[in-house]
Amino acid sequence: MFSMSREAFGPEFVFGTATASYQIEGGQTDGRGTCIWDTFSATPGNVKGGETGKIACDHYNRWPEDLELIQRGGFNGYRFSFAWPRLIPEGTGAINQPGIDFYDRLIDGMLERGIQPFATLYHWDLPSTLQDRGGWMNRDIANWFADYAVLIQQKFGDRLKAIATINEPWCVAFLSHYLGVHAPGYRDIRAAARAMHHVLFAHGTAIKALRAEGASNLGIVLNLQKCEPASQSDEDKAASHLFDGVFNRWYLDGVFRGIYPQDVLDLLKPHMPKGFEADMGVVSAPLDWVGINYYSRSLLAHDPENPSFPVKSVDGPLEKTDIGWEIYPQGLEDLLVRVAREYTSGPIYVTENGMAEVDEVEDSRRVDYYDAHLKALLKAKEQGANMRGYFAWSLLDNYEWAEGYSKRFGLVRVDYETQKRTPKASYRAFQGMLHNG
Repeated sequence: MFSMSREAFGPEFVFGTATASYQIEGGQTDGRGTCIWDTFSATPGNVKGGETGKIACDHYNRWPEDLELIQRGGFNGYRFSFAWPRLIPEGTGAINQPGIDFYDRLIDGMLERGIQPFATLYHWDLPSTLQDRGGWMNRDIANWFADYAVLIQQKFGDRLKAIATINEPWCVAFLSHYLGVHAPGYRDIRAAARAMHHVLFAHGTAIKALRAEGASNLGIVLNLQKCEPASQSDEDKAASHLFDGVFNRWYLDGVFRGIYPQDVLDLLKPHMPKGFEADMGVVSAPLDWVGINYYSRSLLAHDPENPSFPVKSVDGPLEKTDIGWEIYPQGLEDLLVRVAREYTSGPIYVTENGMAEVDEVEDSRRVDYYDAHLKALLKAKEQGANMRGYFAWSLLDNYEWAEGYSKRFGLVRVDYETQKRTPKASYRAFQGMLHNG
């Protein structure tokens, strides 16, 4: 069980759990179009075992059972994402009514169970037809995304507690266009530079369009990494600062200050879209809240063999999760305080936090992980961070992107053969705290 009580967080604090459409839904027979993860995962070598999200957790059909799990766990919030290709199969144009009907059922099901819907518009499942047109490398995606956002507001906005535009723009842009780990799998600095700007320009364009439709409680979800030098050498400190620029400051400075960090621009300027500076007022459109996803830290060292980006990660000494990430709750406290002091006094949610674990039911290490990170959140709150909620990642074991089904992050175990759900010790720990005050 956890070492703190529910009341320590305050009566208005939201406790929820989080998922993403491609990772859990399946249900690809209702007129849904294909997305970049369908084709990326179908390409040999991209995903462990060649596994795809075609069936995933069959949430498309089993959503009532999953909402019951959320309710029984004592959670009063659910962070989910819409699948763009399920609603607009070609990315633009014709709407898929069965997709609208699915999310109507899902949202109404949340409200009937007293669960607040926290919606994310984009959690990485870009329609394939838009990738054919350049995807996040094409400036036009800002208008495609804004039109999609308007559809969401018109169809569902009156029932949503909050809307986030983009989940983890670093992953959308850098991980997927420079490192090539995620779809669409580019390894190209020009592609990355364009995606890094266009993802934030699309975010701001959507915020403006949503406001025009009367939407409120709008935010973005940023994944932040605690960056620390591998040694106290000047070279390693510089490497850590640069990586912090690419991972954290690019998105924080862009969204909250309307500028990009100069040290990163020095690397990317030759590859940036022409005239990007004129877009920064849109990029920094005012927000009602920000979501922070946190998992671990990075230890960074100077890499003399890579002059274009002279940074390399170093394996750290701390205990690690099953995916190899160090367990470092101090990093969450530090980042929350940093965001509150340097960027915004507004509401902050921890929108994802969790760990992959080998033990599939009696996951005591995960209980300890959550306990330590909840303590870190409370410490940040004591230091002035305007903390409003915490969403555990994830409700279910699910499709973990390039790792396929090999890594289990869920509070609830999923048997992928039978789709049987089995609550774990970590689920019971939340249940105990949330039901007992």
